[in-house]
Order: sequence, then structure tokens, then C-alpha cells
Amino acid sequence: MASVPNYQISPDEYLTLERKAEFKNEYIEGEVYALAGASRRPNLIVGNTITTLNTQLGKRNCRVYPSDLKVKIEHANRFFYPDVSVVCGDEEFLDKEQDVILNPTLIVEVSSESTAAFDRGKKFLSYQQIESLKEYVLISRDEIMVEGYARQGAKTWLYTKVIGLAGQLTLPSIECELLLRDVYNKTS
Repeated sequence: MASVPNYQISPDEYLTLERKAEFKNEYIEGEVYALAGASRRPNLIVGNTITTLNTQLGKRNCRVYPSDLKVKIEHANRFFYPDVSVVCGDEEFLDKEQDVILNPTLIVEVSSESTAAFDRGKKFLSYQQIESLKEYVLISRDEIMVEGYARQGAKTWLYTKVIGLAGQLTLPSIECELLLRDVYNKTS
């Protein structure tokens, strides 16, 4: 029986390869994980979320980014591509490439049945290490449901679950609301 070699790369090697890659890959402590392409519904959810946040943020000093911007977990060797990131105040980038953000205020992931456990588990635990992060939002692609986690203290997060098109999730960190009818607009 052949064994698979245990090959790990450094964060610098990952960034060098990733910046030339045709497809997105996330990085967790030396291991690289390919991301699957998104289909129609999650892409519409991401687009709707970006649109609604940009509209509400107006001229405030916050920027909304789609999934092409990586987030680095500062005290761990981890890089993720959140579906949506919001940075308020001055942006802190890893380097001059400005493709890795260090200080998101809000992160949104569109979660499926196959990714939900990872998004709620290891990924959320990683995101909690980002000092600037005030809120984490999971939007279900499989049902009309949004879950929010709002930082209450160093190690405490308040969980809110909203179901149905009439629902809305308040995002106090950026003074916005996600109306589920807007998030899921034209996704049926």
C-alpha cells in the first residue's frame, strides 16, 4: 500500500503560489485546500449581500470586499477567502500586494450543508483570533436562514438566528441590517 507523503509549505510559499494560481486555495498550518467554485445561488447571495451592505454604509469609512481578498489569521498560519469582508477604518494589509487583509470588522460566509460544520467550527474558531473582528455571519444557501455571531467580550459571542424572508439581522458593528428578503432576492 502506497502512502501519501506529508508535504507542508510555509506561509510565504503559499502566498507566492497562490498569487499565480488560477483557482483559489485556503491555507491552514502548512496545508493547502482547494476551494470549489460557487454556483448560481451562492453567487447571487454574495452579490446581494455586498449590494445591501454598500448601500447602507454609504459614505462611512467602511469598505465591502468580495471573496477575492484573503484574510490572514495573525497569530496562526491560516489564510481564508471569506465570501464577504467589511473593513472599517484604516485597512491593514499583510504586504504591498494588498491582497491579504489583517483587520476585518465583519466576515460573511455563505454556507452549504457540506461546509456548515467547518464554517461554524474550525473556521469560526480561527476568525475569533482576529482582534478587529466584531461580527461573523453565516448565510445558508440551502434554506432561508442567517446566523450571526457578535463579539461581546474577549471570548464571548452572542448568537442570533433569523429564519424566513420577513426576518432581519442587525449588525451593530457596522450599523447595518441584513433583510433576508434582500439577501435572498432573485435566488429562487
